[in-house]
Amino acid sequence: MRVLVTGHRGYIGSPLVDRLKAAGHEVVGVDTELYEDCTFGVNKDSGIPTIDRDIRELSPSDLEGIDAVAHLAGICNDPLGDLLPETTYDINQAATVRLAKISKASGVRRFVFSSSCSVYGAAGQEWIDEQSEPNPITPYGLSKWKAEIELSQLADGWFSPVFLRSATAYGFSPRIRFDLVLNNLTAHAFTSGKVLLKSDGTAWRPIVHIEDIGRAFVAAIEAPAETVHNEIFNVGITTENYRIREIAHIVEETVPGSRVEFAAGAGPDKRTYRVDCSKISRLLPKFRPQWTARRGARDLYSKYSEYGLRLEDFEGARYQRLAYLQSLMARGAIDGNLRWILPAANLEAAGTAQHVKGVC
Repeated sequence: MRVLVTGHRGYIGSPLVDRLKAAGHEVVGVDTELYEDCTFGVNKDSGIPTIDRDIRELSPSDLEGIDAVAHLAGICNDPLGDLLPETTYDINQAATVRLAKISKASGVRRFVFSSSCSVYGAAGQEWIDEQSEPNPITPYGLSKWKAEIELSQLADGWFSPVFLRSATAYGFSPRIRFDLVLNNLTAHAFTSGKVLLKSDGTAWRPIVHIEDIGRAFVAAIEAPAETVHNEIFNVGITTENYRIREIAHIVEETVPGSRVEFAAGAGPDKRTYRVDCSKISRLLPKFRPQWTARRGARDLYSKYSEYGLRLEDFEGARYQRLAYLQSLMARGAIDGNLRWILPAANLEAAGTAQHVKGVC
């Protein structure tokens, strides 16, 4: 198949491209390199055709000859959504639905949407599955849920939307994110010796490695239409649900000399959910997840050691999505809609990335 991957140079997109190519698919990327200056380690060229355009500006001609879309691009977490709620809805909901409509009009058969278990929000202690009522409590979670609702209305005998509600991601990528719980706690432990919890650690989270998220996308793209048509799948492993404090102790056991500590004022986190992921394993046998939290923590520790992660890098704006975008806005490089306003000639002087024009 010819697959369009939006956000193909991002945290999840980078390893997904490699997995799709290894599976024999032809890949086209869409990415405006908003986070080009946020590369950690080695960022190799994906070697695929790329459309350098904001997802809000894609046209039907960009979708010609595409069989499936893997839609990853968007505002990626709760803090960013809280900072820019209207822009979050504009990108995660409106732009997603617009892309799906032009994809359908251009003959695309399958649209695999990167949703999130954040749609479950404040679910409490009970197990939840795809039939459970969503309860998003942040603009990010709500934007994903609203997009799902509108996308599902586009489904017909030709066009199949598929919804992958991924658990909280972790794992190493050239576009590493340190705002994700396992990545964050391991980085704190490695650079400071402290496994620093900013909540009381009682909230539940399902977690999943980004390579396993990639496996889910490939499985959803390759599955028979009748299996995935307009279906929701929780992406993860049911046994990989943890209280945050349990993840902290896994990190403590992994990083030599580290210890669990609580930040001042650490209190309960309203976002808590325990997610059953049995449906994806049952209906998509090609989805064979390989990672656990313990293996992931060991791999992160190894990568941080290999590339020499420093405390000043980890705590600085470069690898924190929220802080990085705030720094660009403070310098006048982007506006509140996350569109670039500096001409290309001035980007280097402003200390920003080159060749970027929007968000993905």
